Amino acid sequence: IFSIVVFGSIVNECYVNKDSQHPELLCIFNENESACSYGIAVGLIAFFGCIFFLVLDLYFQQISSVKDRKRAVLLDLGFSGFLAFLWFVAFCFLANQWQRTTLTRGFSQGADAARAAITFSFFSIIIWVVLALRALQRFRLGTDMSLFATEHFGADPAASYPGYPGGGGAESGETYQSPPFTETSEPSPKGYQVPAY
Repeated sequence: IFSIVVFGSIVNECYVNKDSQHPELLCIFNENESACSYGIAVGLIAFFGCIFFLVLDLYFQQISSVKDRKRAVLLDLGFSGFLAFLWFVAFCFLANQWQRTTLTRGFSQGADAARAAITFSFFSIIIWVVLALRALQRFRLGTDMSLFATEHFGADPAASYPGYPGGGGAESGETYQSPPFTETSEPSPKGYQVPAY
């Protein structure tokens, strides 16, 4: 949503005429076309990246390979960190260019949109840092069964974990068999006392 606000406000209201004598559209950020282009580009990259990772999150449980899941989490982590950096640069660049802008009558009509783009660029830094930390937490929990083996458990969160396949999940009254490959003729080896139950 923040990326839509940033690139939408720049595209819609940050290209204005300086005055009635200059019919060409100029970028409101100190007449620097690079500032507007950079804000639009980062906004579009973030928007399409969000759509991609939303779809990836929806299908994450269906990825059967542990390696593919690890790659997906690492991709999410890298992209979130990269976008946090891009938004930081966008905020600094747009704020710097806005500070140098002399407001003419034509530029003053797009001033609110320029301030909105700068403000939401700042908020986007925070959001993407939080998303990067979430991806890092997912990566650290990578060996956890809930991340990589959820298809073995029931869909109901209140359901208990399945028991041992042979035991049915409860202790049985059957006696234990002797361990395999041990053939001792002594009923109790050296110094070992059989506990009485």
